Amino acid sequence: MSELRARVEALEALFRHVERTRMAGVPVLNRALCVEAVGFEPVAVDAGEAPAVAGVLLTPWFMNLVWLPMQPAAGEGRVGQTRVRSLGGPTCFEFIAAHEPGFGAYEACSLASPMFDYNDQAQASATAVAVLAELRPAKVVSNARRGFLFGRNAAEARP
Repeated sequence: MSELRARVEALEALFRHVERTRMAGVPVLNRALCVEAVGFEPVAVDAGEAPAVAGVLLTPWFMNLVWLPMQPAAGEGRVGQTRVRSLGGPTCFEFIAAHEPGFGAYEACSLASPMFDYNDQAQASATAVAVLAELRPAKVVSNARRGFLFGRNAAEARP
């Protein structure tokens, strides 16, 4: 199993555990959804920073962009701190650093919470794929589509 795949599967396992324990009985869970990591790929990092991957993490209670260092101890001392990051395109987001015992560090940027607007996993997954397509530079998108995604009209949308 590749290192990337193992790290992403560990992220999914962590949040399945959170769902069964800390989130058990919490009314914000959308029972039509499950934990799923979508589109995790390597990302460019700053000099001196550990290699990382980024993608979208879906859970029954949130959809987050996640910045995931490949080395679990990387960023461990930054819990609660924010950092502005890009997935390679022109739009930047503020990520909040977190750490889970037995898993390590990661950073999250909320896209949606709670998740009651999603009828099923396929709809939530398709949304995650669409978000990543808009944010990654390899995907050519129109200003109007980008503006729609980020709540701006076509005249306000950034190239």
